[in-house]
Amino acid sequence: MYSETHARSLLKALSWRIAGSLTTSAIAFVFLRRWDLALAAGGLDFLVKVVIYYLHERVWDRLAFGKRQLRPSVLWFTGLSGAGKTTLAQAVVAELGRRAIRAEHLDGDTIRDLFPNTGFTPEEREAHVRRVGYLASRLERNGLFVVVSLISPSRSARDFARGLCGSFVEIHLATPLEECERRDTKGLYRKARQGELANFTGISAPYEAPEHPELVLDTTSLSVEDATRTVLDHLRKRA
Repeated sequence: MYSETHARSLLKALSWRIAGSLTTSAIAFVFLRRWDLALAAGGLDFLVKVVIYYLHERVWDRLAFGKRQLRPSVLWFTGLSGAGKTTLAQAVVAELGRRAIRAEHLDGDTIRDLFPNTGFTPEEREAHVRRVGYLASRLERNGLFVVVSLISPSRSARDFARGLCGSFVEIHLATPLEECERRDTKGLYRKARQGELANFTGISAPYEAPEHPELVLDTTSLSVEDATRTVLDHLRKRA
């Protein structure tokens, strides 16, 4: 997903050779007992080898041998409200960024904020998931990793999104309902059980768990760091 720039290769060559040339000067002084000759030897060593190192780096950067590029994928986090989808998705996007891999995060709640008229009936949820799936597929086609955090309770809607994408990784956060309710700081589950929220997934609306997801994670006791590592390990194996 990235290549070595000329400036980076040059800086690497300079830093390496400064260390190497100082070592050369020190060794020369041990044998010659003259700092002028030792520094001259170190300076010549620096000039010659920094050029050699730079050319060596540029040649290897152009060779495809030994390089393995991660194929852009759509990572689709699905699960109940409170399962940890958004938290884990953000961690994965951040880790991809640290590795110089371009990634975009599509969060269900954020997209709903942009389109506040999106409802919660089964039909409206289905349409919402399909729209996000289409957007994710277009971003993937343009070379981005796409990380989606969306309840997406319907198998048919998730299968529709899978069919649009070239590389689709369905990640089921199978955190139990009891744990999700325990984490509910907004009181949404309580309102749903009291009948104040209609079509709430897991309470007054069904959640169809994936039958054959690529990954299943239970965040009850799994840390964000370990879960992120598991996701990235899976991506490396798919490369």
